Amino acid sequence: MTPPGPPLEPPPPGSDLPPLPSAEPRRAPRNAALVGLLVGVLVFAVAAAGFASWKLVDNSDPKAAPSPSPAITPTPSEPMPSTPTSLDRFYGQKLDWRKCGRDFCTHLEVPLDYANPSGKTLELAVLKVPAQSQRIGSLVVNPGGPGGSGISYAAAGSLQFGSVLSDHFDIVGFDPRGVGLSDPLKCLGTQGLDRVLAYDPDPDTPAEVAGMDQLMTEFGQSCLDNSGDLAKHVSTKEAAKDMDVLRAALGEAKLDYLGASYGTFLGATYAEEFPTHVGRFVLDGAVDPALSNTELSKQQGQGFETALRAYLKDCVDSGDCFLGRTVDQGLARIKKLLDDADAKPLSTGTDRPLTEGLALTGIFLPLYVKSFWPQLTSALKDAIEGHDGKALLDLSDQYASRGPNGYTDNAMDVLYAVNCLDHDDYVESKDVPKLIPSFEKAAPTFGRAFAYSTSSCSKWPIKSGERTTAIHAKGAPTIVVVGTTRDPATPLAWAQALAKELDSGTLITRDGDGHTGFQQGNTCVNEAVEAWLVSGTKPKPDLHC
Repeated sequence: MTPPGPPLEPPPPGSDLPPLPSAEPRRAPRNAALVGLLVGVLVFAVAAAGFASWKLVDNSDPKAAPSPSPAITPTPSEPMPSTPTSLDRFYGQKLDWRKCGRDFCTHLEVPLDYANPSGKTLELAVLKVPAQSQRIGSLVVNPGGPGGSGISYAAAGSLQFGSVLSDHFDIVGFDPRGVGLSDPLKCLGTQGLDRVLAYDPDPDTPAEVAGMDQLMTEFGQSCLDNSGDLAKHVSTKEAAKDMDVLRAALGEAKLDYLGASYGTFLGATYAEEFPTHVGRFVLDGAVDPALSNTELSKQQGQGFETALRAYLKDCVDSGDCFLGRTVDQGLARIKKLLDDADAKPLSTGTDRPLTEGLALTGIFLPLYVKSFWPQLTSALKDAIEGHDGKALLDLSDQYASRGPNGYTDNAMDVLYAVNCLDHDDYVESKDVPKLIPSFEKAAPTFGRAFAYSTSSCSKWPIKSGERTTAIHAKGAPTIVVVGTTRDPATPLAWAQALAKELDSGTLITRDGDGHTGFQQGNTCVNEAVEAWLVSGTKPKPDLHC
């Protein structure tokens, strides 16, 4: 499967929308069997740019049988909620659906600044995959990011969401403000973003620290220079308000929602802002909004360390693991590879050598999906035994949506811009060394890099003053939270915490590897999620699958 082309500029209102990735034949976007989802709540230093989620669309467990269809119970019909008069023009708009491939496309108009609704507006691209039979309503979906395309996510249809949800819901995805086919945020060009992603993620000298700070200053300034006020208005709170406008435009009194990874933060933020508008919510691969940026970084580094150890245990248990006879030997071998790439980047046969930063993202990507572990083994063997970094570079490029002619979407730009607005509790780079011992204790392989990620927004020129806090969503109905025991990007502890913080949260735990739980080959999780969304049947308390 070839990756999609570069993001298209949204056409002016009233013109035909371009064909989207759902054009015939139905297929999953991104390469191979992946839906590419950037899911970084943190900004991971200058090299890794947050954490990416790559969701497998075909179940990796061959024993997993298709879920039986639960009884159909639509969300009870209720009057449409009232809205502020100043936003009537937005809440009252009628969507002009047009055929695009096998699906339907439209644009949603929202204010750039909700504090000034009579000012500039944005056009958000929306895609609907109609229910195949027995429609009960609309299910709005978000893949994560920030920066992931809801258009591409929804376009995968039953490949991504299974036949049960696709039969009964119109699957509706939108590109959030600044993303993809919506009015897109524009920051760095290809060369500039290449420099950011290749830079040393754990600088060793004052000059390297200064270089990291300078890169981030230039990055943020490029967003302002090329996108103006949009760079100031791509926060998660604003995206949540957009989602309520979408709810009304879809004609739904309550919002039914499935969000993955960062999409759980978006969904939880919506529930906090509009608790009485919440229908049936599933937050899969959850983020804990109560944590500071520093704690999020440390715990995420620990999550990747846990996933790496699981990969190495699998390698060792299989016999004749080239990385060593024990997990600790394997960790030491990989750490040496990263240190060697820091000292002298590996040749890749291209004009882009494999730096430590690129090697890190190349290692991270396969940890999201267990079926990609063999690719990681092959790439590591090439790098360690053959001193050839091409395979790891290719994995890193998949992580960052970089094609042979540049980046195929603007997800990395959005990732930084949103994170720096949402998490303005950065650490100055000069203070990072104080954090390193505790980070290295939590994540010996990745600790230093994740420690320096806490300073990524310190030089971002737009200061929002935002601090994330625990979300309770008082008054909302049951919200289902899903966590996975060895999830690298959103550790299980985050899902456990969010389920407790929400007044009406209930937790489903998947015992497994990889990122997120729904449609990952676990029939128990799939049936519980589908029963909740389709029939309103609550999962058993603290369900373990």
